[in-house]
Amino acid sequence: MNTKKILGFALVHGFPLLLQAQQQEQATGLRASGKIYVVVGVILIILFGLIGYLISLDRKINRMEQHLRKSKPSGKS
Repeated sequence: MNTKKILGFALVHGFPLLLQAQQQEQATGLRASGKIYVVVGVILIILFGLIGYLISLDRKINRMEQHLRKSKPSGKS
């Protein structure tokens, strides 16, 4: 469930930034030369890398929490 929240947050906050960056007048030169696609591609690679890292980190934390719950005695803490 945490993974869905992270993905949703990244998608909701990431796409408007990409759209806003493309609408700037400064991007017309990049668009004319075709370099805008390189910029968007690099941004997407970084975004997907961060999302992948967050998902793997979430899974590792969940495994550690489960391991701690199993190793904890069932008595009062």
